[in-house]
Parts: sequence; structure tokens; C-alpha cells
Amino acid sequence: MQFQLTEELIEQVERFVEEQNDKALQTLLNEFHYADIAEILDELNLEQAVYVIKLLDSETTSDILIELDEDIREKVLKNLSVKEIAGEIDELDTDDAADIILELPEERQQAVISEIEDESHKAEITELLAYDEDSAGGHMAKELVKVYETWTVAGCLRRIRGQAQDVKRVHSVYVVDKEEKLIGRLSLKDLIVAKSEQKIADIYISNVDFVNVEEDVEEVAKIMAKYDLEAIPVVDKNEKLLGRITIDDIVDVIKEEADKDYQLAAGIIQDVEAGDSILELTRARLPWLFLGLVGGVGAFLIMEGFHGAFNQYAVLFFFTPLIAAMAGNVGVQSSAIIVQGLANNDVKGSINSRLLKEMLLAALNGVILAIFLFLFVWAYTGAFDKALAISISLVAVIIIAGLIGTFVPLFLDKRGIDPAIATGPFITTSNDILGILLYFWIAKMILGI
Repeated sequence: MQFQLTEELIEQVERFVEEQNDKALQTLLNEFHYADIAEILDELNLEQAVYVIKLLDSETTSDILIELDEDIREKVLKNLSVKEIAGEIDELDTDDAADIILELPEERQQAVISEIEDESHKAEITELLAYDEDSAGGHMAKELVKVYETWTVAGCLRRIRGQAQDVKRVHSVYVVDKEEKLIGRLSLKDLIVAKSEQKIADIYISNVDFVNVEEDVEEVAKIMAKYDLEAIPVVDKNEKLLGRITIDDIVDVIKEEADKDYQLAAGIIQDVEAGDSILELTRARLPWLFLGLVGGVGAFLIMEGFHGAFNQYAVLFFFTPLIAAMAGNVGVQSSAIIVQGLANNDVKGSINSRLLKEMLLAALNGVILAIFLFLFVWAYTGAFDKALAISISLVAVIIIAGLIGTFVPLFLDKRGIDPAIATGPFITTSNDILGILLYFWIAKMILGI
């Protein structure tokens, strides 16, 4: 049965904590997955959450810490001693352990590392901390199962049993040579059916996907998605096997990138959450809001320059919001498709061919919409020339907006700038201004103002 977080459950946990009924609390929580317990702790106050963390065994709470909301985890860690944090770190895979340590203040990081009892675990965590957090090295785990090509099948099986005790999920068995260079992977089926005296060199599969330790983690995500990989080995420049990245880590990367792109599209320039301070939220939102203000002033100045047209053809004024809205909407649609295509590596061919396709698409949409608008304006005003001017302006504005919405994210991507920024206020504001300018200029030409 799927876990359901209810008020009754929260109240029950709070009551057990208040009564310090440790036995009842442990019995209750032992029924749940660690991710469910983390969800419960997110609803408790800090004192209650820390009480539960200190009550349960480190093997359970280490996994709970990883699942906790980042802000809650930070506060919980502040209330744990260096020795207690080190005890949690000892139970975690190296990649999760490194992530926890990076969240600590610098002065506590070394103190926690020095308290880790397993020297091998400590050395591997220290190695991971040296990599850039946005690289493959920053997301890999050192835990894996590897065998040497010179081993026999019988010896290989014995050693795999020993290695697998430290690996939660065995996605693949990697084969290396005597210099630790990755040369292939091993099928468990082939290993099981092989004769005991056979060499691994005779049965391993040489075709294996891998990534360099310095590879950007977003590229790693694309590779794993393309080839449907549950895990991928990580090597250095000499193809020496260093670790592996598993799909759960990549899902987190994809989610973080999607959150960042969504905020950029909404006009928020830095990663923020609803619980952040007013000052942090203001810093993230204000720059794009200021751009919108500048765009509004620009639109005012353009309209002021055509005040003569308003005096003679007041109907033009009433259709200004429609033109501006259509320009912004078309621009956002075009840019959103391109940004999504860039993220998925689906944008192929030259920029010119992409722009031509978008221009034809925008023209088709523009003509269809303009026909309806022409009929409405003509019926409403009884003026053929006004209806023609407004509808032709709409077609032109939609075409230009589509081209800008296509070109800008492609241009930003070529310059190494996140193209997601193009789907937000940047495109909307620029197209609003250009749309209004184009609208009045075409109307003025047709109406002879």
C-alpha cells in the first residue's frame, strides 16, 4: 500500500516524541521506508526532527538525511555533533557522503572528515570533494564491482561476493586490465554459465559506454538517457576506472536543471525556494522586473511617437494590447520549443533552416489568426482599411516574434549561455516593444497617416 502522510500520523509521532516514548516511536517508524520517514520529519519542528534522528540507528538515519528537504537537513546537521555526523557519513555511499559534507560550513568539514573511522572511506570521500560539483567526478560514487581480465570465473565469483557487500545495487560488473584501465563489462548471465576455469578475458564484452571524470554532468545525463543506462562508469584521461554514476543521481540532476530552467523562464535569475528570505527572493526577481519596467517605458515612448495616429484612428489604440500579447505569446512558444530541443539534442541542421521553418510556421498561424481578426474589425468598425491595417500588422508581428523566439535561444546556446533565459521576460519584453513599433509603423503606412 502506498504511503500516505496524514495529520493523524504526524500528531501520533509528535505525541510519542513529547512523551519520549522511544519504543513506540521506533516500532511505528520501523514500518516505513526511509524516504517516508524523511517526509514525516519535514513536517515536524526542528527539535522533534533532531530527536528522531538521534533515536534511530545510523544505518537508517543516514538514508533519511539524504531524502530530507535541503533546508531541514541543514538545520538538523547544525544540531548534530561532529562525531554524530561522521557516524552518519560512515553509513553512506561516497557520493552521498561528499554531498552531505559539502553542505557543512568549511570549519566543520575537516572536523567531520577527521572523525570518519573507515580510512578507505575517508580517502575516497576526500577524492570526490576535489572534483567540480557540476562534473562527472562530482557526482560519481566509488562503490562498484570490478574484476580483472586475468581472473578465472571461479575466482571472479568469489571476489564479486566480497565487493558486492559494499555496493547497494549491482548494475554492472566492470572489467579492467592490470593498469586499472577500463576495457569492458561482464554479463552476469555469461559469468554464471561459463566454466569455472575460464578466464574473464574470454567472456567479457568489450563494448562499454563511459564518461570522462571532467565531463559536465548535464552531458552525462544526456548520454545515459540516450542509451537507457542505469549506471555509467567514470574514467580519467588514461581511461583508468575511477567510479560510476547511477540513474538516481542523474534524476536529481535532471530535476535540478528543470527547476533552474523553469525559474529562468519565469524571470528569476538565481536558484531560490519559497522558504528563502524576502531579500534573497527580491534579488532573484528584481532584475527581470526592472527589465519589464524598462520595456513598458519603451512601449510608452513608441506610442507617444504615434499620438497623431491615435487622434485620427482611435481604434488602433484599443488593439495595442492584443498585438503586444500575440507578439509575446508567439515568441515564448517558439523559444520554448527551441530550448526544449536544445536540452534534448533534438535541434538539428543549420540556424538558417530552423529560422526558415519557423518563419513559414509563424506565417501560417499569422494568416489564420489575421483572417478572423480582419472579419471582426471590419464587422465592428465597418472600415475595410482599418481592418486590413490591423490584420496585416498582426501577421508581420507574429512572423518577427517567431523568428526572434527561435534565433535568440540558438544564439545564446552558441555563446555558452543557458538558452532557458530566452523563454522568460527577455523574449516577452523585447517582442512587446518590437511588436508595438511594427504595428504602428505598418498601420501608418497602410492608412497613410
